[in-house]
Amino acid sequence: MNISTNSVLLELHIPDFNKAKEFYSNLGFKVVWERKPEKLKGYLVMKMGSNILCFWAGNEYAYKHPYLQKYPRDTKRGYAVEIIIMVEDIEEYYKKVKDFANVVEELQVWPWGLKDFRIEDPFGYYLRFSEPYDILDKKNAVE
Repeated sequence: MNISTNSVLLELHIPDFNKAKEFYSNLGFKVVWERKPEKLKGYLVMKMGSNILCFWAGNEYAYKHPYLQKYPRDTKRGYAVEIIIMVEDIEEYYKKVKDFANVVEELQVWPWGLKDFRIEDPFGYYLRFSEPYDILDKKNAVE
């Protein structure tokens, strides 16, 4: 069995793969593979560097998931979830992204010493783009 070297995968439940492919391709992600939406069987995997995003459904079944049925369709999909994507040359990347994305927080240096910015994707997911760092290193803690 071939197991991914990633210990956590992020799967976003969305109603439209085409909109995701357009938006995330503009961010620099490339489609790795896709299973066209067919009831519950739709799936899309995109990658940029070592960042991997998985998308499920790609059709109306994204709203029919048993857990999500209790929420209105217009509920922001990424409420209280922050997706962190590491990118090299954060300043140059920000210049590219700010022209087409809904920037929620401008590029800045935070108290812990890292530069990042935040945007919202077409489905309401909250994305933070950060220069690469090791989250396991305690020097990244704000004291």
